[in-house]
Amino acid sequence: MDVSARDGDQQLLTDQIAYYRAVAEEYLDNQIDEPGGDELTAAVEEFAPTGEVLELACGPGTWTPRLLRRATTVTAVDASPEMQALAKQRVAADLGRVRFILADLFTWEPDRRYDGVFMGFWLSHVPWDRFAAFWTLVDRSLRPGGRVLFVDDAYRTEQELINGEASTTIRRRLHDGTPHRAVKVPHTPEGLTRELTRLGWNIRVHQTSGPFYWGLGGRADPPR
Repeated sequence: MDVSARDGDQQLLTDQIAYYRAVAEEYLDNQIDEPGGDELTAAVEEFAPTGEVLELACGPGTWTPRLLRRATTVTAVDASPEMQALAKQRVAADLGRVRFILADLFTWEPDRRYDGVFMGFWLSHVPWDRFAAFWTLVDRSLRPGGRVLFVDDAYRTEQELINGEASTTIRRRLHDGTPHRAVKVPHTPEGLTRELTRLGWNIRVHQTSGPFYWGLGGRADPPR
């Protein structure tokens, strides 16, 4: 990647953080009203992580209470203090079991390894040219035998596609009309499964009855 492209990529990620900071109070108003959400909840129940769990891009804590049902502790990382403030309200009764870290996931480094890693509606916001590096971060965060679960969607409205269907840059607006750029990669289960296999993971990605998908698994067994 040349210098100008790298700078453009970093500016887009900066814009994405700005969007999620600004949209925090409106975030739940923007939930996708499509079939399949209950299938994601079932996937989290199947994940049933125990021990120490890492939640990447925790947002307003939508999934954190479910993780705490079986996890001993949850480390919740997010780049938006506004989102984390909402998450802390959701887990107020269990705040002693949650460690919140305010950090950009593209520069953050884990200080320990975890029994499980969870990502809720985050993977589609990782640019393709950072996809492999991001999964290296996940690998560094996971204990041997640990598992990963992600839930996400490939939903993009026509109004968001400012550069056409092929672009992974979208524009979203706040209720007051303020525009913000963000990354939204329209992954397919087949494409994600194939790419993760190439990177050394044994994760099968499942499509729900709506625009959502989820993937559960871990590192592939080393060759014998």
